[in-house]
Amino acid sequence: MKPSLLHLNDEVAAALREGRAVVALESTIITHGMPYPANLETARGVETVVRENGAVPAKIAVVAGKIKVGLDDRELEQLAAAKDVVKASGRDLAAIMVGGGSAGTTVSATMRIAALAGIGIFATGGVGGVHRGAEATFDISADLTELGQTGTTVVCAGVKSILDIAKTLEYLETQRVPVIACQSDDFPAFYTRSSGLKADHRLDTAEDIAQAMLLHEQIGSGTGILVANPIPEVDALDPAFIDGTITAAVAEAEKRGIGRKELTPFLLARINELSQGRSLKANIALVRNNAALAARIAVAHARLKRMAK
Repeated sequence: MKPSLLHLNDEVAAALREGRAVVALESTIITHGMPYPANLETARGVETVVRENGAVPAKIAVVAGKIKVGLDDRELEQLAAAKDVVKASGRDLAAIMVGGGSAGTTVSATMRIAALAGIGIFATGGVGGVHRGAEATFDISADLTELGQTGTTVVCAGVKSILDIAKTLEYLETQRVPVIACQSDDFPAFYTRSSGLKADHRLDTAEDIAQAMLLHEQIGSGTGILVANPIPEVDALDPAFIDGTITAAVAEAEKRGIGRKELTPFLLARINELSQGRSLKANIALVRNNAALAARIAVAHARLKRMAK
């Protein structure tokens, strides 16, 4: 990887040189996941949470054809307010860079860039998965295949029930990706604390998860780790309510022929409308919760790496 292809801000570069804890943060939550100005407020708040828990935040995006690892506040504000920013998966990066465009990076793109930069842990809201009806459409998120080949630990609140969660977990097993639930036996479903399905493993502390990261790397697994962190109980939505809201939004998307990259942003926006803003509040709460856990894991991981030298 040519260093000139990655543009690290001074704070992130210094933290990586010194072996301090760094947490990667994706940018589609800013560009496509929330309306303005809630997206900007959330992005700033998440960075604050990472710092409060002892790590350096590294927001990742493509800005004017350059891969940025760590955004300044001006760049963050421009991304949040922009109307012409595209959504970039890992496969899209080269073409967007050649065209000099700007993009919010999805989980798959952020994982890849974080790995290239030497950042081992990444916090997001939820990951993509196997879409309902994938046996006919083959609609499976690149997030899952990226987890199967890129050694980044991803902290999320599970996957949204707009997806086929059972098939998503099966696909992660095929990709050899360990799924670890934090302080829970169940795999969470984004807005709710349980999907009704069990996670592969349960670990209850950031230190244990950090040790699992180190061992997973040492045995040469070559895959990422998915850490499922349930939304705090006080912020969780009623399962029957949110499932009904999601079903209505999915039916509307099907009727209007909305699919591929446009599907998830449409569903998130429509679910927020149908829930009268309750889903957006839950989304913000779970992202902050994930950022806090990721920062604590990053601190523990950095400490373990220093001890291993």
